[in-house]
Amino acid sequence: MKPSLSLFLLFLVILTGCSAQNGEKKVDAHSPKGKLQIGLVFDVGGRGDKSFNDSAYNGLEIAKAKHGVNFISIEPQGEGADREAALRQMAVDPDIGLIIGVGMLFSEDITTIAAEFPDKKFVCIDYIRQPKVVMPANLQGIVFEEKKGSFLAGALAALVTRTKTVGFIGGMESSVIKKFEIGFIEGARFINPAVRVISGYIGMTGSAFADPAKGRELALGQYGRGADIVYQAAGASGLGVIEAARESKALVICTDRDQEPEAPGFVLTSMTKSVDRALLKTVETVLDGSFKGGVVSVFGLKDRYTDYVYNEKNASLIGIKNHQQLEDIRKKIVTGEIVVDETAVVQ
Repeated sequence: MKPSLSLFLLFLVILTGCSAQNGEKKVDAHSPKGKLQIGLVFDVGGRGDKSFNDSAYNGLEIAKAKHGVNFISIEPQGEGADREAALRQMAVDPDIGLIIGVGMLFSEDITTIAAEFPDKKFVCIDYIRQPKVVMPANLQGIVFEEKKGSFLAGALAALVTRTKTVGFIGGMESSVIKKFEIGFIEGARFINPAVRVISGYIGMTGSAFADPAKGRELALGQYGRGADIVYQAAGASGLGVIEAARESKALVICTDRDQEPEAPGFVLTSMTKSVDRALLKTVETVLDGSFKGGVVSVFGLKDRYTDYVYNEKNASLIGIKNHQQLEDIRKKIVTGEIVVDETAVVQ
């Protein structure tokens, strides 16, 4: 059972009281002599999604091992209605100097709270700029080139499919996940305009990222309609899509992390967003004093922060010639010879 936010807050109160009674001095997160203290608030689906959240947690584990930082993490409950309270609790803790919200759903709340706590640094992964709101100088957004990465996923699907029908399953129907869908469709039709793409979404709220049963149901339906490859961008719900691929003896393209271990032989590739590497780099900018707020930092194809998996485990599924063609497409996207507009508004 996941601990509730109220229990977590009670734990912090007790811990603070014990420290004071024992005469222990709290470490100032801004003191040169103190270790950086980080607060991480997970996205819907939480730790164990083997995707987005796990990658963020892994990034802080690497930072802890490499630089000795400390961090705590909590998971909003249900659809994440208490994420604002979780962020605020992190912000009022005098020990915490860097607060991270994992996922686009934090964008509005973290913008508001960062403005209220200018002495703290904030980071939001997959940040969405708020209309008519000035981004606080202590908040940095992190975004990836998911549309370009999805273009590559679509191109690969069109190269490999035998039925000329492929599928897409998104979690929450939103502007960010729409970029995955549109990029995938554009990439598939770049290779073959006649390829049919079946699209579906799990839901309209944050809980759509934590419903593997619905993901499995949608995927089985798409495989049943002739798709032999399904691309999923659905967080923990994607685990259900992977299960459907195994049941249907078909292929799946995953997102965020390499999910080949979940279904060896059925994962064609994963369109990866190196959240762990991006967070490590961001933590290092805080440590060396080069952190820049008020900006949205892009981690893209050029340095392979956004990428796809090709290794000995899936090379036979992709094929050498297909990989070579995909690499050629990737290089042309990076140089601008092939234009994939990440800034285009997706309705």
